[in-house]
Amino acid sequence: MDIKLVKQRFCDYSIYIRGNSPSTIKRYNIVIDFFAKAESVGDISEVSKEKILSFFYNGRIDRKWQPATFISYYNTLSVFFQWCIKEEILEKDYTAELEKPRLTKRFPVKLSQSEALRLLEYVYNYPYQSEFLRIRNHAIFTTFIFTGLRRTELLKLKYTDVDFEGLSIFVRQGKGNKDRIIPLSYQLAETLKKYLTERKRLKKTCPEFFTSLLKNKGLSEAGIKHIVNKLKKASGIKFGLH
Repeated sequence: MDIKLVKQRFCDYSIYIRGNSPSTIKRYNIVIDFFAKAESVGDISEVSKEKILSFFYNGRIDRKWQPATFISYYNTLSVFFQWCIKEEILEKDYTAELEKPRLTKRFPVKLSQSEALRLLEYVYNYPYQSEFLRIRNHAIFTTFIFTGLRRTELLKLKYTDVDFEGLSIFVRQGKGNKDRIIPLSYQLAETLKKYLTERKRLKKTCPEFFTSLLKNKGLSEAGIKHIVNKLKKASGIKFGLH
């Protein structure tokens, strides 16, 4: 079966059954098409261990992929191939045999690892007026520290931009007005899931991922500045958001 037809069936399933966001579907199309073109795969039956290894080896060696890029492609193709197995289109997911590179945790410039971890402790243990603020602010700072998102990127992040199944975050119009995909670590995913439980409890339905406490809308620029200033004063740690 033509891999493009299989991809279309997979994307239709992802839209109408899984309810994946347009950004996730866009990523599925880009990654699957790139793999098929790079490894000359016209028919889904041509997917093999050798072609999978070739794709990822060439990605690391020739295309100079960083671990984050490798993992993003890995997670996307794995979701696709697992669906193919479920639909009895493929017998095996060869990505499962790959060892993923270790993803280096990125910390803000001029903030050491120990300071970053200490900051997260202050963020979580600060005497907030509500549990929602505790969980939300901890999720915000964990996202900053483990993804390197810029302040404006985090504020523009949509509910549908976080893909827990594919373990990735879709960043819209980031630096240089370019879209990009950032891997989502298991630790950060669990933190964000706790926040979403609180968000649901307060019946927040706005499209922005991080929301205001009192209103059903996204956190504002003034709101994030207020949080930063309050926690800088409480922790005594000098840091800033870029």
